[in-house]
Amino acid sequence: MNRRHNASQIALAFDAPDDLACGVDEAGRGPLAGPVVAAAVILDPARPIGGLADSKKLTAKRREVLYEQIQERALAWHIALADVEEIDRLNILHATMLAMQRAIAGLQPQPTLALIDGNRCPTLPMRAEAIVKGDDKVAAISAASILAKVSRDRMLCTLHASYPQYGFDVHSGYPTPQHLAALREFGATPHHRRSFAPVRDVLAATSA
Repeated sequence: MNRRHNASQIALAFDAPDDLACGVDEAGRGPLAGPVVAAAVILDPARPIGGLADSKKLTAKRREVLYEQIQERALAWHIALADVEEIDRLNILHATMLAMQRAIAGLQPQPTLALIDGNRCPTLPMRAEAIVKGDDKVAAISAASILAKVSRDRMLCTLHASYPQYGFDVHSGYPTPQHLAALREFGATPHHRRSFAPVRDVLAATSA
């Protein structure tokens, strides 16, 4: 059963005291290049992690510190992705749901409840709760957002080594003026999402 909650209803997500809950979040829905990455985290109450928050509100240095702490102290965590080919074939929403499914499937032990950031839940074999702005409200989702963002940023920095002219180390594939200008000048790489309009337009202009 999937349910959606607003802030006043979040307590309902924990209505079963024996639930083993994981937090789930993604990074990379909006960029023009690279995979969409999802993470799932089950926190260990016996090993608390201070300072968890929405990854976008943390400095890069702080995210790196928390990334290591989460992996050391969490009861379980897993990072998964959907690649560019899957994004273009399925569309970004369905590819994101696929990455989340993979992240949750990789957890050991398996949770009985998945707390998903946003307003949609993937199809899962356990109960799932969608929590709008959950990365600000639920520590396990905050932890998942940090793992997903740091992992994806590292992937794009690696991509930058092969394609330095695009500036992936700066914008992580998002459609910044620098990135759009590079697309127009150099064309699309195999790592660009061809179903996204700015990339599709560059490819159309090149073929014309």
